[in-house]
Amino acid sequence: MYLLVYVDDLILTGNQPSALASFINCLHNEFAIKDLGKLNYFLGLEGTYTKNGLFLNQSKYTLDILTRAKMLDAKPAPTPLSTNVSFVSTGDLFFNATHYRSIVGALQYLTITRPDISYVVNQVSQFLHAPTIAHYQEVKRILRYLKGTLAFGLHYSRPTHTSLLGYSDADWARCLETRRSTYGYSIFLGGNLISWSAKKQPTVARSSCESEYRAMANTAAEIVWITHLLHELHAIPADRPTILCDNQSALFLTQNPVSHKRAKHIDLDYHFLRELIASGKLITKFVPTKLQVADIFTNSLPKPQFINLRQMLRIGPPPFRLRGGILANLYILVYLFVIFIYSLVPLYVYIL
Repeated sequence: MYLLVYVDDLILTGNQPSALASFINCLHNEFAIKDLGKLNYFLGLEGTYTKNGLFLNQSKYTLDILTRAKMLDAKPAPTPLSTNVSFVSTGDLFFNATHYRSIVGALQYLTITRPDISYVVNQVSQFLHAPTIAHYQEVKRILRYLKGTLAFGLHYSRPTHTSLLGYSDADWARCLETRRSTYGYSIFLGGNLISWSAKKQPTVARSSCESEYRAMANTAAEIVWITHLLHELHAIPADRPTILCDNQSALFLTQNPVSHKRAKHIDLDYHFLRELIASGKLITKFVPTKLQVADIFTNSLPKPQFINLRQMLRIGPPPFRLRGGILANLYILVYLFVIFIYSLVPLYVYIL
């Protein structure tokens, strides 16, 4: 049995229904609890059972954000960020910084089931202290993207073979003001996305090799933590974890103990990545840039590439056939109907 507790909300799962029922009865004898049956709604996350897995999204939460920002009648955008945007701290300050922080804070929670907006949310979160009008325009771009992908979420299926696979990427000197790099990673367990990140590196990298190497080190640290967690859950994969990177120089640095003068300045703590590989606990491989899934966490991408990587992350609309899914389909139809009504309001006012 696995039990997740958050204040007074609990999720319980296991492979023996009789043991689960006995445990629930024991809890009921000690506390006033109510069994809500199969997972449906938990802390803003909506779970829908499919034929071979689970679909997680935050449609209601997304709709609440759009309502709060008064963006329900906005025109949808194909991507959360335009390809030519540059984030700087200069410019005219936005008149309502509290509103900016409120919307961005809500978007941060939305990334739990929407990794496709992690990069841009990370970017706009760096200016919470003094947001400008340009920054708020980018926040509105995110909301317009969410308007067109309201019901999107993460698809999980029962894997036939469990293995840990991580994608690591870094965009060298992306920040125009500090010249620090943005790194990102995505980690899959049996083909299902279980961990991802988009962050700015704490130090300036002197080369793209260094920034990629540091990104791989952070990915390796996350994989080690996940491996320990899976060990405690008695679900450790049989195969060694693998990290995929699209930088040949960084891969060479991880697999060769020879340290030359161009790599001496890299902090020693990051060399634990090389030790993991030498001990046989980790494998690193090359992946072409067009298949580098973590690229969505480090760059503003054009529409075709963005959609392709989004699909590789298994982010998409709800499945057509949902188990016991009449209510789920009706739920989505209600959302679409509300959006349709809001889109007719400006036309109705114009006719009058």
